[in-house]
Amino acid sequence: MGDWIVPDWPAPAGVKAVVTTRSGGFSSAPFDTFNLGDHVGDDPENVSRNRALLRDRLKLDLEPFWLRQVHGCSVAGCMPGGGAVDADASVSTVPGLACAVLTADCLPILLCNRSASRVAAVHAGWRGLASGVIEAALDRFGEPGEEVLAWLGPAIGPQAFEVGGEVRERFIALDPAHRDAFAPGRPGHWMADIYALARRILAARRLGFVGGGDYCTVSDADRFFSYRRDGLTGRMASLVWLEG
Repeated sequence: MGDWIVPDWPAPAGVKAVVTTRSGGFSSAPFDTFNLGDHVGDDPENVSRNRALLRDRLKLDLEPFWLRQVHGCSVAGCMPGGGAVDADASVSTVPGLACAVLTADCLPILLCNRSASRVAAVHAGWRGLASGVIEAALDRFGEPGEEVLAWLGPAIGPQAFEVGGEVRERFIALDPAHRDAFAPGRPGHWMADIYALARRILAARRLGFVGGGDYCTVSDADRFFSYRRDGLTGRMASLVWLEG
């Protein structure tokens, strides 16, 4: 799988997961080369070829369940032949049907349970985090937090994520402890740690494991697309599925 990232987490044997990087596909600049987003202005034929290559490399018989991500907190249930629904997380109990989220700075979170009967993928930008997208996805598991495992994929790092004071205030209103995820920036602005915000939310649910969270899409231009860095750019995919 080249330089794709395989999560380092204690998932049961029946759970598979991967995060793609920007290289090894068919797209031309500024989407070079393994762009999987069909909404960013890339040639649709190149996106289709990249998605077909993704399925081939992962040996997936079913098309991943792609979403129209809207920075909200809706969670979709994966169904074969479905997808393209407005949601920012999906849950699958169907072997071979992968949950997938597309990112280029927002935080992808992959979830599974210890019994390998359910998996989920979450697209968590700051708006989704503040709206409760993580909690909404966890609610779909219907079991104690210690039975659920989470892994945080590549996102914008805390040295690159500048936000306005209103963003900080929104999170502090949700949980005063969130203030620790913000460091002073230029006047009227703050540097936000999206990983720390997500970990705080996950910790409140007492998950059995939380890993990952040591990337920066902005600073690692060789591996990752970054909207904050480049504006017009492609999207990586974070996928999790149950073995068929």
